[in-house]
Amino acid sequence: MQLEVRIKMNEKLFLRNPEESVLGKKIVKQGLSLINKLGFEDFTFKKLAIEIGTTEASIYRYFENKHKLLVYLITWYWSFLEYKVMYSINNLTDPEIKLKTIIKIIAEEPINNVAGTDFISEFECYKLVIWEGSKAYLTRSVSKDNNDRLFKPYKDLCERFSSIIKQYNPKYKFPHSLASTILEMAHSQKFFKQNLPALTDFPKEADDKKIILFLESLLSNAIANK
Repeated sequence: MQLEVRIKMNEKLFLRNPEESVLGKKIVKQGLSLINKLGFEDFTFKKLAIEIGTTEASIYRYFENKHKLLVYLITWYWSFLEYKVMYSINNLTDPEIKLKTIIKIIAEEPINNVAGTDFISEFECYKLVIWEGSKAYLTRSVSKDNNDRLFKPYKDLCERFSSIIKQYNPKYKFPHSLASTILEMAHSQKFFKQNLPALTDFPKEADDKKIILFLESLLSNAIANK
């Protein structure tokens, strides 16, 4: 699915909106690529500055630190994913089909359409979430960041997911916990499949079909008893 979407980002994520300049877009696009290449721990603004032919000071005019850039990128992905979910289930009426559609969207690796990417790549963001997603909130500043509503897109996606669970089974007591667990598991199982295969039952699978079947099974078994 190719969607042209303009996502309004939380202004507390940046000092200057990167979407408003060529350099800003380059910082975000190449920053995403470089974090995926080096890993977040080894990524620095100095290395990014060399990569894009600018100065560290120029990058710091857009982002306070590399963690804010990371959260910006991951937040963009959750916002895009929620839009994708909303777009895909808009004309569906059966909650079971809606739930299966959501699971497929959150678990299936997106197409790497490099030619169609001029700002942020969904595919690169997907890889970033697989490797670095939890680092956005597993910090000592999580409460402040939460008060600044930096995690709202992630919570909105979980809320939309949990609302469909409640549609399917209004008596189910743990819709938010189940939604966030499946959302996290969709990415952790992909990470395990690629790096710690003994922790999965599908280490040699070429695609994500069995991960999707596993998540569907987990969901249906949890909410089947109406």
